[in-house]
Amino acid sequence: MFNALNLLSAAETTNSGGSILGMLPLIAIFAAMYFLLLRPQRKRQKETRNLQSSLQEGDEIVMSSGIYGWISSVEDNYFWVEIAKDTEIRVSKSAVANRISTNSQGSDNSEEKK
Repeated sequence: MFNALNLLSAAETTNSGGSILGMLPLIAIFAAMYFLLLRPQRKRQKETRNLQSSLQEGDEIVMSSGIYGWISSVEDNYFWVEIAKDTEIRVSKSAVANRISTNSQGSDNSEEKK
């Protein structure tokens, strides 16, 4: 008798319609994660790549370390950045966090501030 009840209950749980409805919340969670987390992150990465490729000599920038400076030379994967009068450092393109202004007179501007 118990074997017959076990077989009947096992047959009821293998219904394929119930498993699709059971997966619906899981699919909704993955869709929400995509739109709330992954998509905005990809958008920020694209904006960062566009910023790094559009930087030119004379642009005032701030680096991820918090150092401000002017781009004095652009090379393949890095910039030469003037951070003070007669002081240049080599910086990786990925270290640039933001462009402050586009100014072709970057080194002259740093001399005026002193």
